[in-house]
Amino acid sequence: MPDRERAFSRNAKPTLHGGELDAVREVLDSGQFGHGEATERFEEELADFLGVPEVVAVASGTAALHIALLAAGIGPGDDVVVPSMTFCASVQAIVACGAQPRFVEVDPVTMCVTSREVLEAITPATHAVVPVLYGGRAVLLDDIQDGLAERDICVVEDAAHAFGSYRGERRVGAERGTATCFSFGPIKNLTCGQGGAIVPRNGQEAARARRIRLLGMVESAADRAATTSYQVVGPGLRAHLSQINAAIGRVQLRGFATVEAGRKELWRTYADALRPLRGAGVVLVDVDVEHSVPSLCVVRVPDRIKVFAALRAAGIGVGVHYPPNHLQPAFSRFTRPLPVTEQTAGEILTLPFHNGMSKSDVDVVVAALQGALP
Repeated sequence: MPDRERAFSRNAKPTLHGGELDAVREVLDSGQFGHGEATERFEEELADFLGVPEVVAVASGTAALHIALLAAGIGPGDDVVVPSMTFCASVQAIVACGAQPRFVEVDPVTMCVTSREVLEAITPATHAVVPVLYGGRAVLLDDIQDGLAERDICVVEDAAHAFGSYRGERRVGAERGTATCFSFGPIKNLTCGQGGAIVPRNGQEAARARRIRLLGMVESAADRAATTSYQVVGPGLRAHLSQINAAIGRVQLRGFATVEAGRKELWRTYADALRPLRGAGVVLVDVDVEHSVPSLCVVRVPDRIKVFAALRAAGIGVGVHYPPNHLQPAFSRFTRPLPVTEQTAGEILTLPFHNGMSKSDVDVVVAALQGALP
């Protein structure tokens, strides 16, 4: 398949800057692959980029959510408000804590939760809210943040799509009183190959998160190597970020400005190309591109099943983000009526979106979409 065709035959592929291989080789040559100096340098560089005191790097975005919730004290008996319209990882992290997901509707224009929907979903057992920054768009809960805090309800953002995006003049993750979780998986805005990070609410939660990611142990790997014993002070996971993955992330962070500019430009190119299809029922989900680094380009279309099949048959790598979780068998005991989510979930279609795409690739995708419409 020609290179140009490959650009739109998949939803996304990683953007590499050229120094990743050398960075990984340096770690391999060191013989030390686990948590180490490269991991801690990556944490420091992330904190500097985001403008926050500290960042805790972990093995994945799912691990970030799980650990952030545990560090905030979420556990059995707690309700956690979360949109059904998200990747199942958001929900599995809640369930892994022993808590119960309290599914909530999203605004079909943005695919994000609103303050009104969050407040309506709160129960006496609610102790956390997990807003999902769908497609890279920041979620604004400023008007209820103080009220949530007064009820002892913490906010743990699932910002897997939103690394680099802004809330006001500050990057997502710099919001006071909010814990933020990023994913650095293969096709995210910034990739470590696999990885994630937590921006904790305070130093106490940062310390808890660091203990949890290393099986509840207090001592670092270097300290454990220099003694005959170590202390395990609480529950934990094996969820540290390896130096191999951190090395990739450090190179990615240095090249992030290129990714940021490219994703914004690609999203705007799609927006312009899709505008003539509004009359045919194609609606672009708004990511607030002026303030976001888009992770997805999602449209709502009529007769989605037919359109999806026609585009796949034409070699266009479309997808669906996401099937609603309140209808998944694993979460059936938490199901509640969510008519807006169910209707929207039957309309959404994710178009190919990655930095390797050109304007001509976008034109091909949009022309195929136009031809697939009923």
